[in-house]
Amino acid sequence: MSPAAAVLTAGALLSTPILIPPAGLAPIALRTARSAAITAARRPETIHPGERWLDNRGEHIQAHGGGIIRIGDTYYWFGEDRSQAFDNQHRGIACYSSTDLADWTFRGDVFTMSVDERPADLPGTGLVVERPKVFYNQKTRQFVMYMHLDSGNYAAAEVGVAVSDTVDGTYRFLKHFRPLGQQSRDIGQFIDDDGTAYLIFEDRPHGFHIARLSDDYLSVAEDVCLVPMAMEGGALVHYDGLYYAIGSHLTGWNPNPNLYATATSLAGPWSEFKDIAPPETNTYGSQSTLLLKVVGTKTTSVIFMGDMWRPRTQWDSRYLWMPLEIGHGNLRLPQPRAWSIDVETGETSIDMSAPAMEIPFPPSSVRQAARGF
Repeated sequence: MSPAAAVLTAGALLSTPILIPPAGLAPIALRTARSAAITAARRPETIHPGERWLDNRGEHIQAHGGGIIRIGDTYYWFGEDRSQAFDNQHRGIACYSSTDLADWTFRGDVFTMSVDERPADLPGTGLVVERPKVFYNQKTRQFVMYMHLDSGNYAAAEVGVAVSDTVDGTYRFLKHFRPLGQQSRDIGQFIDDDGTAYLIFEDRPHGFHIARLSDDYLSVAEDVCLVPMAMEGGALVHYDGLYYAIGSHLTGWNPNPNLYATATSLAGPWSEFKDIAPPETNTYGSQSTLLLKVVGTKTTSVIFMGDMWRPRTQWDSRYLWMPLEIGHGNLRLPQPRAWSIDVETGETSIDMSAPAMEIPFPPSSVRQAARGF
């Protein structure tokens, strides 16, 4: 049997590994790479929430509003490249790789689009490309990227779809549309334990949708649930028999108290939404983008991935990653401070001797009432 790599994406470990033939990689090279990755994974690495996160080049990571896909022992992080190399006429999506979730290697800008290159039939003017999420389709053997594609005033409210034959190759723009004919702004991704792929998208007049993708992942096949809650930054994870959904209020760049709800089925009913952190902290100055489940040999951990936006200096926006306290229908984001993870065992450890991260924004008066449904 030829060598292959298993794929895992946000929210769940696939019960049956997806196998991708590693094109152009010799068997001995693959074994060496996998051995090196496993060795590196055995050493817990430290993550510092809120600090500048440097890649292999010594530059601040540009993967804002991002998503993660895992292939074999390697994680690939996609996100908005808001570096100063991109002006308001150009948009880029960067890709990074890591075997330990702490040290990241820049693989390149895998998708770019300028205002001049925007689809001619996209309503409005200007260009927004945000929150990229990449899926791997086993049947078509393609990597499929969804992105929030919009006009400069956010009136188009669509998704864009791009594809690539390799995870870190150049993604070719394919099409754009409103999923299920509804508005779509912030998007999220979820892969359930059975391998089914879902798109989470914000439909501002009505709430946010959890929608199953088509067999080829190139369109949306079914609306599984419309959560009637005005929220964005939607993320999902399936943990110990329960689904946990997280989202933030609609306050633009400003942070707010992110909330969570639970259900035994994606179709609901969902519980009342509750705070994931003390509301006065505004989620410690962050906004949700992904819930990453790391299934190890000893335990399963769920990592909250959040963005700490700096609208005036977007290239310096930071990241808040922390292991969640989760289980039995409860979810809590601990006070951010330095922490480590061993991706082989799944174990995490928060350094309680380290200083707590300073909250970058003062408490906000923005607060909306949560409700069950």
